[in-house]
Amino acid sequence: MNATANSSTRFRIVAREDFSDVTYLLEIEHPQMARAARAGQFVIVMAEEHGERIPLTLADFDRDKGTITLVIQAVGKTTRAMQQSCRVGTSLYAVVGPMGIPSHIGRQKKVVCVGGGLGVAPVFPQARAYHEQGAHVIGVIGFRNRDLIFWQDKFGAVCDELIVCTDDGSAGLKGRVTEGLTQALARHDDIDEVVAIGPPVMMKGCADVTRARGIHTVVSLNPVMVDGTGMCGGCRVKIGDAVKFACVDGPDFDGHLVDFDDLTARLVRYKRAEGEAMVRFEESCRMRDEAERAARAEATAGDLDLSVDRPSTDA
Repeated sequence: MNATANSSTRFRIVAREDFSDVTYLLEIEHPQMARAARAGQFVIVMAEEHGERIPLTLADFDRDKGTITLVIQAVGKTTRAMQQSCRVGTSLYAVVGPMGIPSHIGRQKKVVCVGGGLGVAPVFPQARAYHEQGAHVIGVIGFRNRDLIFWQDKFGAVCDELIVCTDDGSAGLKGRVTEGLTQALARHDDIDEVVAIGPPVMMKGCADVTRARGIHTVVSLNPVMVDGTGMCGGCRVKIGDAVKFACVDGPDFDGHLVDFDDLTARLVRYKRAEGEAMVRFEESCRMRDEAERAARAEATAGDLDLSVDRPSTDA
């Protein structure tokens, strides 16, 4: 089921939470999407009618409330603009989805769900789905430092074991999520599957850790994507000897078969254009701020003029 905007439809933001100066959560009212969504799927969002289309993995969905949840990192022009404009009570112009093949939640008895940085959010639905299937779920979530930690309680509610990692050791285990994954593997010799979501280098590291033990490892890929239907070809990835499209063949793939070097190269292909767009956006923000300051100063000056004592005109 796909849902997008029409003349009578808008997707109202009913909750927002800021996890850091660049990471924020939007909860969006969308009953149809909430009913149709499955773990591992994504949506394509347009904040405004003539805006960019951006793919975002579903971080949560609540069928009873009729809402979906997105966790976004403000790293580019559009996500920065959304960070400024998306407030409770405002609406997104379009939300298309759910898209992609849902994660295969089988009868695994013991699973490790690994999330690094922003990847912590999209791995949560998988952890919850495995928990609901009766699996023993081990969560491994990693952040740069303790100030960036989010959703620890949510993971604690669906994980039988939870390992929190921080790069600087300010909370939990010191080190990256591969350290936590290695620790989990050392404790358990009967793990059926590992799910890892995060930056390509992190997912590659997790796949390297599990390869020697032959543990099936699933990663979620988010390459450059435009239409989400397989027509543009922008999201093609190399999986073993085959070329796949992440939007229609994924986003989940066997981590031991993914060509991460090719994926990384494709992700930086438009880095220069993205940087130029950011410069133009920041300049427009600066000009807008200066105009607002000038308008406020002019209004203040007008108020002061009205308060000046004037000579009486009485005879």
